[in-house]
Amino acid sequence: MSLMSDRPTLRTVAAEAGVSIATVSYVLSGHERGRTISATTADRVRDVATRLGYRRNDAARAIRTGKSDLVLLSLTVLADPWSQAVAATVNERVTPLGKTALIVADGDWRTVLANRTPDVIFIDNVDPAPEVVAELERFAERGVQIVAFSEVLEPRGFDVIRSGAEPTCHLAVEHLLERHTRIGALTSEVHRSTRFTAYVEGLAAAGLPYREDDVAVFERHPEGAYRAAMSLLTKDDRPTALFCTTDFAAIAAVRAAHRLRLDVPGDLAVIGVGNTPDGEHLDPSLSTVGPVGFNEALADILVGRLTDREGAPGKVFDFPWQLIVRESTRLT
Repeated sequence: MSLMSDRPTLRTVAAEAGVSIATVSYVLSGHERGRTISATTADRVRDVATRLGYRRNDAARAIRTGKSDLVLLSLTVLADPWSQAVAATVNERVTPLGKTALIVADGDWRTVLANRTPDVIFIDNVDPAPEVVAELERFAERGVQIVAFSEVLEPRGFDVIRSGAEPTCHLAVEHLLERHTRIGALTSEVHRSTRFTAYVEGLAAAGLPYREDDVAVFERHPEGAYRAAMSLLTKDDRPTALFCTTDFAAIAAVRAAHRLRLDVPGDLAVIGVGNTPDGEHLDPSLSTVGPVGFNEALADILVGRLTDREGAPGKVFDFPWQLIVRESTRLT
């Protein structure tokens, strides 16, 4: 057995004291919630921690583990409103805990973890290749609290968030097919094998031809999506509806339509993927598919990994997506 597994943990203290892991965490960390715990219980927790040799000393913990009060967010596209909303919500939650949210672009989480150990990391797009999974397991064994977004990974010392995104993307295409037979798509290479598949299969199921000219591949930032949308919408024989594999691409398509004096949804229906706050506040509001309340729930999971669930076995958190019909596709 390794020295790491022999070292007393929050779980060990909780079991010995007959209380929850959260109670031990609140008492030993000085968290404000500890004030609601009875003096008798708090004294028992401290006595057990002392007897077992557990120390919740942040300075010593940082030296021992390399942790530095950082919450790392590995976000693939920083310009995506979804990424920005995630970062803002998590930062708001962890700052009062004395943690700093650090954002890493383009999924470069390996480089960061090779040099420092954050208290917890969220990775928004994980390659399921065996060598990548092995890396995640090694980092988890080192004490890194990992939350990974993946439809296929199994938890192996780290948490996995699943969304069921692809089936719901089919609902988005079917929604457009209720009123349109000429549907274009804005997609990025990263989504061609998942979200874009829903578009291709949706057309086939409806008996409609797939037209290469109705598809534009955009660079992974809003301006790239805007240029791709303009290339589709300035054609003489343009689509009457657009399925966009991200909300930021859909927002860019609405911007392009406005510039070309096309009415949305009268002249062009637009639907996105992700359910971002920016899409909800757009004029017209953006129809989309995505989870509801995801950012707040993710922040809860990360904070839980910082406190109650530190060192806990990995588990799956499922966030089902749904079709959200708003003004950009709804004719009244």
